Amino acid sequence: MDSAGGGEANKLHSPLLGGASRLESVLSDDSLPWARRTWAASVLELRIVARLAAPAVVVYMINYLISMSTQIFTGHLGTLELAAVALGNRGIQVFAYGLMLGMGSAVETLCGQAYGAERYNMLGIYMQRATVVLVATAIPLAVIYVFSGSLLVVLGQSREIASAAATFVYGLIPQVFAYAVNFPIQKFLQSQSIMAPSAYTSAATLVIHVVLSYLIIYKLGLGLLGASLMLSVSWWFMVVAQFGYIVTSPRCRLTWTGFSWKSFSNLPEFFKLSIASAVMLCLETWYLQILVLMAGLLKDPEIALSSLSVCMTVSGWVFMMSVGFNAAASVRVSNELGAGNPKSAAFSVVVVTLMSFILSVIISVIILLSRDYISYIFTEGEDVSRAVSQLTPLLACTIILNGIQPVLSGVAVGCGWQAFVAYVNVGCYYIVGVPLGCLLGFYFEQGAAGIWIGMIGGTLMQTVILVWVTIRTDWNKEVQEASRRLSKWENEDSQLSN
Repeated sequence: MDSAGGGEANKLHSPLLGGASRLESVLSDDSLPWARRTWAASVLELRIVARLAAPAVVVYMINYLISMSTQIFTGHLGTLELAAVALGNRGIQVFAYGLMLGMGSAVETLCGQAYGAERYNMLGIYMQRATVVLVATAIPLAVIYVFSGSLLVVLGQSREIASAAATFVYGLIPQVFAYAVNFPIQKFLQSQSIMAPSAYTSAATLVIHVVLSYLIIYKLGLGLLGASLMLSVSWWFMVVAQFGYIVTSPRCRLTWTGFSWKSFSNLPEFFKLSIASAVMLCLETWYLQILVLMAGLLKDPEIALSSLSVCMTVSGWVFMMSVGFNAAASVRVSNELGAGNPKSAAFSVVVVTLMSFILSVIISVIILLSRDYISYIFTEGEDVSRAVSQLTPLLACTIILNGIQPVLSGVAVGCGWQAFVAYVNVGCYYIVGVPLGCLLGFYFEQGAAGIWIGMIGGTLMQTVILVWVTIRTDWNKEVQEASRRLSKWENEDSQLSN
């Protein structure tokens, strides 16, 4: 891009990029005492992170509340319906969500680094290319949704719960394709630090969704199928609104230049990066959902599923806060690496991680203090309330770990480490965590609590490894790698165009 174009872009996007540039200057100013330099950098970084993380947290929390409100409405229909939505929403649906979100993180790496390097014209191409790949992936996922009832029975779930869960899942088929379009759009905006429009769209969608869901479920009596169809419609509303913003907003006129045939080029290479991203994030997203599926194999599965569903819903809602910090970490690191600022990238990791950790500890204390009342938000069952109260300490531990782990995953996405983290996740989650959970839960008959304790062990191991790797990172080398990656993609696109 020529210098004029770069100057015009800076006028549109200067606040955060300017702050990042000042941050690198402060960190590199050896004339200042260490304490003063650190304090000045911390204040500046906190401002930048707050402007990124706050709207991101709002977006992810509201999006989760949309799904959570559906679970609350259906949960008050009965324990069977609550268990069915636990399997459908927290099991099958999260499978698709994790896959799509994971594959979408490939465009997050490329768009973030391209934006930091001021290669603005490539962002729209990357977004379209990601959409093509994700829509193609959504087709076999939709087939899995169609056969979800039989699949749950094969996995050992009771036929009654599996049948009800399948009814709910059928209405989520349109949502799979909404995911395929939404995540590239979301990462495209996120990489440019444009989060407010997504927050406004999500807030409006939540209000509409709650009102219409109440009417559909209780007044029209459409039950599980009506609830899930309304969820799909709400997601498509967000997709259309956000894309409308991209097409019409002056803030995107340098990064969105219209549809291009380049989006269909270089797809195999993009698919490889998407798969690595998907494996990394899918293994994280699915991990605790396995806890729900395993609970369906315990004695009295309705109580186990219902109590875990409540805990996982609360955990998932708080996790959206961490996902917001994940987004902030990914944007900050990828932008700084693309801009060639290694010190700023490293400093951002520390600030974002500490912010997320402190908030997660505060929330965990609040949840522990309200352990005997949480379940009544979802259901009136006394048995479920007692079971939830017993599981709350494990919920608090999970929330604290989730205050660190997702942020470091965001760092991994910003750096393009998805393949490495995928191997770490396989080892910690599925070679250690799941077997340990099965051993405690079934062999030692500790039930849902035993399964959960084992899986917390896997999360703890993964978190320790990511902390160690992040501490030992050579950020100058990461800057060089980001530059090499962007040049490689641009050269390949140019050759294909010629």
